[in-house]
Amino acid sequence: MPAQPHDNAPVDLTLASRPDLRHDWSLEEIEALFALPFNDLMFRAQQVHRAHFDPNAVQVSTLLSIKTGACPEDCKYCPQSGHYNTGLGKEKLLEIEKVVNQAKAAKEAGASRFCMGAAWRSPREKDLEVVMEMVSQVKALGLETCMTLGMVDVDQAKRLSEAGLDYYNHNLDTSPGYYGEIITTRTYADRLETLSNVREAGMKVCSGGILGMGEAPRDRAALLQQLVRLEPHPESVPINMLVKVPGTPMENAEDLDPLEFIRAIAVARILMPKSHVRLSAGREQMDESTQAMAFLAGANSIFYGDTLLTTGNPQVERDRALFDKLGLHPEQRETCADDEKTEAALEAAMRERQDDAMFYDATGA
Repeated sequence: MPAQPHDNAPVDLTLASRPDLRHDWSLEEIEALFALPFNDLMFRAQQVHRAHFDPNAVQVSTLLSIKTGACPEDCKYCPQSGHYNTGLGKEKLLEIEKVVNQAKAAKEAGASRFCMGAAWRSPREKDLEVVMEMVSQVKALGLETCMTLGMVDVDQAKRLSEAGLDYYNHNLDTSPGYYGEIITTRTYADRLETLSNVREAGMKVCSGGILGMGEAPRDRAALLQQLVRLEPHPESVPINMLVKVPGTPMENAEDLDPLEFIRAIAVARILMPKSHVRLSAGREQMDESTQAMAFLAGANSIFYGDTLLTTGNPQVERDRALFDKLGLHPEQRETCADDEKTEAALEAAMRERQDDAMFYDATGA
């Protein structure tokens, strides 16, 4: 059942379709949105979406794990945590050339943003030098760049920004009240501090959460309230459905009703009108009808490709077929880069690095 407001105070739902941005949504207002009749909620979300975006354009990203496994955090949903036996082996940090080749392939497949993720609590100095070079070379391809490396301090964030990083991903995961049931090795305040450091460095924020981890409906509303309080709103808001990985404490979590997931997409769209709302992890388990409803609810970003870090993601051709059925098209990144000049600059940079130990021996624990 949809969440119900916890008091009888009237809530002005006309605010849901106002074009201006708000950061002061109360929990009761957000719960009232969740409680709307489904058709009314979808209609409101479509109104907001069409006021700010091409309703048939979807921003397409590709995500590559540049360092997998053995993470010291104990996130109960994560197969990369070193606390659980999920059969996922520890891998070294990928060489820069391999990452660049993957980025080229992603661009050829239609991606406009290339995201790189590493299973760290936070990057070490030698690792940071490597990922900065990755950012620089992927950026030279004309792609937007995004990274998720765990916690970063102010100095690390500034250096990543100077290297050309456009977005930094750091999810809040769930509500402040439920967070301790999911993670004990990093606090909610730690996560908010990292997001603040990213903003201070001038980068854009990618931050969202995971649904279906046993949270109450009010926790979903409280998660979105935390995101909407960020000033400015995150430019990218991934809404993930839990992928239940054997070996993690969440492997037997109860399935979340897909309609409740769609409600969360719609409410996120209303609360953060100018943000890209990303239909993210869990899409592999969704049928086409559920994905279509997510796009109707205001989702306008996906990960595109064969894998999403360490869990499955629909194949490129399957995504293209779905786009064709729905009349969707990839959102184009506005760029003035000349492709031939960009390619030449990239090749020159790679030649300069061929004798650099960092290029061939970029490994991490």
